[in-house]
This record gives sequence, C-alpha cells and structure tokens, in this order.
Amino acid sequence: MSAREVIRTEALQRVFHMGHVQVAALRGIDLRVERGEMIAIMGPSGSGKSTLMNILGCLDQPTAGAYFLDGRRVDGLSRDELAAVRNQKIGFVFQGFNLLPRTQAIENVELPLLYDARETHADTRAAAARALERVGLADRMHHESSELSGGQQQRVAIARALVTNPAILLADEPTGNLDTHTSIEVLALFQELNDAGITLLIVTHEHDIALYTKRIVEMRDGHVVRDEPVRERRNAARDLAAMPAEPAEA
Repeated sequence: MSAREVIRTEALQRVFHMGHVQVAALRGIDLRVERGEMIAIMGPSGSGKSTLMNILGCLDQPTAGAYFLDGRRVDGLSRDELAAVRNQKIGFVFQGFNLLPRTQAIENVELPLLYDARETHADTRAAAARALERVGLADRMHHESSELSGGQQQRVAIARALVTNPAILLADEPTGNLDTHTSIEVLALFQELNDAGITLLIVTHEHDIALYTKRIVEMRDGHVVRDEPVRERRNAARDLAAMPAEPAEA
C-alpha cells in the first residue's frame, strides 16, 4: 500500500439474505483511493453504490474480501472498534441533512465531539463555531434548523462532518434535495475542502454533479464497470459566479 493510499478494497463482496433468497449487492470490488482525491461513485438504483459507501464508512461489513483504511485492515473489527474508526477518520454528509430539529446549528455541529473518546477538543463549542465559520455560516450558528434554508442546512451538515477533522468525507447524494444554484454552492464548498487536502467520495446519480469531481467510478449490478479521471472538470466557483444572483437568504 502506497503512502498516499487511504482506501483499498480487494474482491469486496456483500450478500444480503432475504428469507431464503440471497441478493449479491457487491460482487468483487477492487478500489484504490489516494489521499486528496475527489471521486464520484455513480450507478443506477440497485447498482451497489450505497452498499459500497456504507462499507467504506464502516457502517457495514463485507461478506467477503478485504478493506484497508489508512493501511489498517478494518473488515472484521468489532462494532465498537468500527465506531472508533468512523469517529476518528470519516465524516458523513447525507441527502436528508439529518439535523436535530429545534436545535441550534452550533449544537448540531458540536454533537460528534460529545461522542469522541479521544477528547481532543477541550472546548467543543469553539470547535463547532470554527467548523461553521469554515462553511460560511458564522452568522447563522445560533439559528435552529427550521430557520435555515436547504442550502444552509446542508452546510451545517457539512460542518458537523468536518468538526472531528476527518481525513475522508463521504457524501451520499448531498445535492439530491437542493436546487441547481444551491447544489453548485455545495459543490464549490466541496472543491474548496478538497483543495485543502480532504479526500471526498460522493455518491450521485447525476452526471452533471460528477463532472465537478476528479474521477468517476461507475457501478452496475455490484461491479465497477468504469473507473476513469474526469477529463474536463468543472469549476463550481466559476460556474456559480456566472449564474444569476439568488435572492439573499433570510
């Protein structure tokens, strides 16, 4: 494993048992991800992309094969060991934001630190504030979720993913609930974070979204059928600047 390689899977398989029926969601996935990459994982419904993301995020275990994260083999670890790996190395962003209602943005962002056994942040509130500043929400940190627009809620979710300083950010359809303008705003933030050194893997079914990444991994029927660099990568900040101005968010 090279020094720059943060993810490696070997012949990864995942079989689900539905009564007497076996469903093979992954059928031998070999994947290499180097530090600083920004990858789109694409494919139709049922292709296995979300199953793969769950295994890469240590939320699920493969049925067979091997998974190495930062040089450490993590398939086969206990539930508590997997939870520790998730908290130390991985940040998650979901399509549905998953914010606590009637809770301030800063409290939502602070939450992962309260479960961090490393106790690396003596002042969790200050760390949450820094994460919100990083995503451009310094002036919204005391607003509740219901007082924020969809784009602002997604940025809170990204701040929450960043607050533990993960090396890897996994985003599952992060623009699925957003309009075009807000989607490009989120992608501009992702590109900025990637430029700062964070490795990003984004599950998406939208080819237009994938063009903002550096590499496309396409899946079908549990196999990787295409893995190639994006040859004409789009710049989200430049595209955003060329779009008509949106009304100011309340």
